[in-house]
Amino acid sequence: MKQITSIQNPFIKSLVLLQEKAKNRRQTATFLIEGIREISLAVKGKYEIETILFYPEICSQTEAKKLAPDAGLIEINKEIFQKLSYRDTTDGVLAVAKSKSLQLSDLELSENPLILVAEAPEKPGNIGALLRTADAANLDAVIIANPKSDLYNPNIVRSSVGCLFTNQIATATTSEIIAFLKEKNINFYCATLQNSTSYHTQDFTNPTALIVGTEATGLTQEWRDAATQNIIIPMQGEIDSMNVSVAAAILIFEAKRQRGF
Repeated sequence: MKQITSIQNPFIKSLVLLQEKAKNRRQTATFLIEGIREISLAVKGKYEIETILFYPEICSQTEAKKLAPDAGLIEINKEIFQKLSYRDTTDGVLAVAKSKSLQLSDLELSENPLILVAEAPEKPGNIGALLRTADAANLDAVIIANPKSDLYNPNIVRSSVGCLFTNQIATATTSEIIAFLKEKNINFYCATLQNSTSYHTQDFTNPTALIVGTEATGLTQEWRDAATQNIIIPMQGEIDSMNVSVAAAILIFEAKRQRGF
């Protein structure tokens, strides 16, 4: 088993860049995962784990090896662990994993799919919350239209508490996703203020995609024009929008209710 004790080690330096730079994650098709639960979910989600790094004062060699028996194993010291760990509290273990392609063509949908599409979400916390809700509802897939953030950003990995790995995820342009949904005969309902009807009046029991946009600008005209139906969540206060992950949860669980959970 290999040990690394210098923060100047070239491999450690490359891992720091993985944490900090989307460019390096794209170029190497790898990213870092922290924590036992997150690594375990990545393994369950069929992500390839290349290397496990563990700090023996917190995580034993035996515990680390169990997470991904076929991965390389490296013992690191406290200085390196603190440099690489992104969270204030973690389990003393990190993994280098291979990213996935995230192509629409890779999605495996059920006969009666329920899908969430989020157009151009910017905040990692919102993306993480959307992925957690999608996992809770056991959606067929989450599709990100015109992504603004690298999905393997450590903030997204962290805020999703591993649900980045439990959902089927794809990214594409709005035009590509609309064409995909039409090809698959999936009705899609766009959450928007314009020309909308109340969400609870619609039938979500057939193949359905629920489309949400950003809080600041909402969905683009392309979505609103193409929608099976534009829908709205009735609001009785002073403001006319709510957090995107909250709105998505309301729509998703109405669809789940109609489908008998």
